[in-house]
Amino acid sequence: MITSYERMIAKRYLLPGRGEGFIFLVASIATGAVALGVAALVIVMSVMNGFRAELFDRILGLNGHAVIQGYGGKLEAWEPLAARVRLMPGVTKATPLIEQPLMASFGNRVEGVLVRGMTLPDIAATKVMTDNVKRGSFKDLVPGSNTVAIGARLAEALGAQVGDTISLISPQGQITPFGSVPRIISYRIVTIFEVGIYDYDKAFVVMPMSDAQTLLMLGNSVGMIEVVTVDPDKVGQIMAPLADSIRRVAVISDWRTTNSALFEALVVERTVMFWLLAIVILVAAFNILSSLVMLVRAKTRDIAILRTMGATRAATMRIFIVVGTLIGSVGIAAGVIFGFVILYYRESITGLIARMTGAQLWDPSVRYLTDLPSKTDPVETVGIVVLALLLSFLATLYPAWKAASTDPVEVLRYE
Repeated sequence: MITSYERMIAKRYLLPGRGEGFIFLVASIATGAVALGVAALVIVMSVMNGFRAELFDRILGLNGHAVIQGYGGKLEAWEPLAARVRLMPGVTKATPLIEQPLMASFGNRVEGVLVRGMTLPDIAATKVMTDNVKRGSFKDLVPGSNTVAIGARLAEALGAQVGDTISLISPQGQITPFGSVPRIISYRIVTIFEVGIYDYDKAFVVMPMSDAQTLLMLGNSVGMIEVVTVDPDKVGQIMAPLADSIRRVAVISDWRTTNSALFEALVVERTVMFWLLAIVILVAAFNILSSLVMLVRAKTRDIAILRTMGATRAATMRIFIVVGTLIGSVGIAAGVIFGFVILYYRESITGLIARMTGAQLWDPSVRYLTDLPSKTDPVETVGIVVLALLLSFLATLYPAWKAASTDPVEVLRYE
């Protein structure tokens, strides 16, 4: 335990003495470096966590944990299969779904779209869509009325608004002596929504299940059955008993196989960013070490006097360990506060920088998500603080040992 006089001396050494302004400057730089390193780690890890969490929630909110997809995009006699899946242990929901890439036109513009047919109860239960309506209402989506809901980015690309009529072009049309003629059917836009994932907002056209079946000439068939489980990480184990029995009519794919490359890339990027930014804290720890080495050189006479007054080697080491650790602690506290402030105002800051530089820092067409996400993990933040404290402590050991090794006889011989 450190004694009161050791604390007093450590406090005196933290303040610059006469002719020690440069040492104080180096110590201040070390404090700032620790603060910047900790803040960078907190900000980057929170953004990476938020990116993964938002992407995970929105993708699974739209596509479920697994899908049972019929060969050729057509699953007949799906009602008994859906009922069987709902009774499986670990399955919370199994709903029919139709998805088909088509073309949409409005005015002189044509865009590739992904038509999604869902039952009205399933549409209402998909909160990632119904909670993010920009214009119109999903209540106006009525079967048989040729009405659709489209993504916000698709509406921008087409230049369409609620109330406008778009045309969906399906290659599965009538057979004539001159070949197959594509079907072109008009639909009125009643809802524009934004789920927050650029690729979906740029392509989705949602319509009632019966209208999708009519458009694609599927009869009573659907394209797939979407499955939600109690634990997405165990979806493979939950769906395994069903795989062999439906192998002849359908194939099962889960979120891990569908989005494996994306989520694995996020894990790799997150790990690499952590260790790269940890190097910043390591550099700051070397700054603490250099400032303490200079402080020991400047205080050699004072250390020798303390030793002649009875201060032990261990006490001398504790004094300089406390000085260095306090420098690191101040930097860590400032870094955590600074990091949280940046995260809180992240949208305003990115907007300000974009206006000042003319560059779009968060392009949703590249970053998938519309907004810059953030999710701070308390355990991870504590780990960053502990890492910075440990590096700061280790940086004090050599200067403290050097101070404790001071021989008062040699120093004061000619005094």
